[in-house]
Amino acid sequence: MKPIQLDGTTGGGQMLRTALTLAMITGQPFRMTHIRGKRQKPGLMRQHLTCVKAACEISDGSVDGAEIGSTEIIFQAGKLRGSSYQFAIGSAGSATLLLQTLLPALLHADGPSKLRLEGGTHNPLAPPFEFIDRVFLPALRRMGAEANVSLLQSGFAPVGGGIIECEIQPCAKLLPFELHERGELQSLKLRVPIRNLKANIGERMLAAALAQFPCEDATVEVRDPGPGRGVCCLYEAQFDNTAEISSCIGETNVTAERVGHRAAKSLQDFISSQVPVGRHLADQLLLPMALAGTGSFTTMIPDAHVPTNISIIEKFLPVRFHLTQGERGRVTLILSS
Repeated sequence: MKPIQLDGTTGGGQMLRTALTLAMITGQPFRMTHIRGKRQKPGLMRQHLTCVKAACEISDGSVDGAEIGSTEIIFQAGKLRGSSYQFAIGSAGSATLLLQTLLPALLHADGPSKLRLEGGTHNPLAPPFEFIDRVFLPALRRMGAEANVSLLQSGFAPVGGGIIECEIQPCAKLLPFELHERGELQSLKLRVPIRNLKANIGERMLAAALAQFPCEDATVEVRDPGPGRGVCCLYEAQFDNTAEISSCIGETNVTAERVGHRAAKSLQDFISSQVPVGRHLADQLLLPMALAGTGSFTTMIPDAHVPTNISIIEKFLPVRFHLTQGERGRVTLILSS
């Protein structure tokens, strides 16, 4: 079978992860060139290489070009096998992004699977564990998927050391995802997980978030002793039909107040938009929706990840996405076969 030709110049690691997942499910090989071509450090970083090697293991696949810095790979999957797997990124690279690469594929395996993933669990530019647990997986369950995650240890950048476990049951066919009304707001919850930093940092972050968007259920959580140090601000809203978590990770040279303000402002903007699906969840739902073959939802104006992700999906599957912009920045995404 001739490999699908993919150019990774304009995208990041998400293009590669989506291609790996779909190659495992469809059995179609691919060749990707110019991987992360416009990034400051192009090619495969440790977290991307771990995704490639993990995909090979769970699908009994083969790959050419799997090394740090490589800008081209050819990947061919074999048969997906349900089993117990353990993968360690070896850095603070995102364990949640690794999970999102493997999970849709293992839904199509020949039996149940259990994953133990080691790496970063609270990283900039990646969904934190809580988003996977309380936003992404509930959306997948609406589609008939059975998967549960647990956080054994938090891992903050730049050290990592986090541990996630996930149990996955096979699912013959995902159901269409339809969501256009989020229902009434049921609860707001603000959490500031912190490790090996002065408590005052977490308290300042919490106060800044509350000043931007008040919430009665607000707490600084001191995480158990573990590797490295870190802090983040997680602001959660639960509705009748959906949920959203806005997150902002503490970084060097960024004040605690700014981190708290950003997280609160992001959730405030989502609530004001009146849409049921946030920008990040919208991007993450594209692949499972495509596997279901049809569906639609209403979201905010998408970021640049959405068109690049769609371009990969439409190379592997006979589906088409259509985006229609409505009033007040509402966008309806419709998938057809």
